[in-house]
Amino acid sequence: MKVIVYIIAALCLSGQVQIAGAQSPSPEGKAEREYCIKTLTRIADPLLVALSRNELKKTMPVEARDPKDRATVTHLEGFGRLLAGMAPWLELGPDDTAEGKLRKKYIDLAVVGIKNATDPASPDFMNFNRGGQPLVDAAFLCQALLRAPKQLWGNLDDVSRKNLVAALKSSRVITPGYNNWLLFAATVEAALEHFDHSGDKMRIDYAIKSHLQWYKGDGVYGDGPNFHWDYYNSFVIQPMLVEVLEETRNTTPDAKRTYDLITERARRYAAIQERLISPEGTYPLIGRSIAYRFGAFQVLSKMALMKALPANITPQQVRFALYTVIKRQIEAPGTFDAAGWLRIGFYGSQPNLGENYISTGSLYLCSQAFLVLGLPATDAFWIAPDADWTARRAWKGEEVDIDHAMTETR
Repeated sequence: MKVIVYIIAALCLSGQVQIAGAQSPSPEGKAEREYCIKTLTRIADPLLVALSRNELKKTMPVEARDPKDRATVTHLEGFGRLLAGMAPWLELGPDDTAEGKLRKKYIDLAVVGIKNATDPASPDFMNFNRGGQPLVDAAFLCQALLRAPKQLWGNLDDVSRKNLVAALKSSRVITPGYNNWLLFAATVEAALEHFDHSGDKMRIDYAIKSHLQWYKGDGVYGDGPNFHWDYYNSFVIQPMLVEVLEETRNTTPDAKRTYDLITERARRYAAIQERLISPEGTYPLIGRSIAYRFGAFQVLSKMALMKALPANITPQQVRFALYTVIKRQIEAPGTFDAAGWLRIGFYGSQPNLGENYISTGSLYLCSQAFLVLGLPATDAFWIAPDADWTARRAWKGEEVDIDHAMTETR
């Protein structure tokens, strides 16, 4: 017995055994987490600070093909999308670490922002029901609430909660398109059901059933009945499907089976996404809304956050890949204007890449790549040293797994 104790003690001293729960990030993991937090807060600062002062509409630029047209919707776009990506990190809550104190700052900014955005008497009261676009961004705001119920909803006072619910309900006048927009309506209703027990289950059910019909195979859905070569499976479709079904999966055995099925499909899509990242940290310029930049990898980040990555993909290779992509794009000259606001483009400032529905606020969907920050610094995701992702290994001549299509038995 003494011999065993001595051996364990020696191993612990040599660093070959780590006590569960006592692990800390590898140097690479620590640096990459700090970089991602610094980048996310850099993106967030101009918007959240202005909104906390009720000065967002006064100070936020509106870069767009038709700035006047987008000026009525861009503020909710920016706020909802930014919070959706920040929410898992915020939900970790404040603590006595430097990061925990920083989170406290942004939790407070976000909560004040929700209050100001939904108060009809506020100068920054946002448009939730005029035109079609507000439904989209009400849904992203709801995505944030569902991802951080304790730190966002939980820190709102009663008046702000009532204002928020009223603002969300007001978006019901907007008829969603017969495509991914059904999920915007469903996400709003899922949040209303979660927080106010007033969700419209018909809108939720219709969105889920429609997307099940639009599944094209091998982890990919159509955007409506037709397949589109773009990143909307990641921007919208698969994350919102997963999260809406997270709210309903315990209602019936069939809902649980559906949740398991769509999660497995999302896992397959994450595997595809991981392979799309080149050895240099670039990825294909395919489809519309490419100005959302690295928000294109929301599904990969989401599956890592859920600890639902494919078995042959390690957390550290996803971490290294996402970090490399984010760093490559965010550091491109011209990505930010002089006041720190994002500018339209894929790599730097490329205004011609903005469709007629793209404006400054739209660009904050890039924050969805940061979902992995919802994994605490002590999580395995941040512990191990960097590992090359699939394409990086393959182009070094190293062994990689053969890719296989996903098959389903129905």
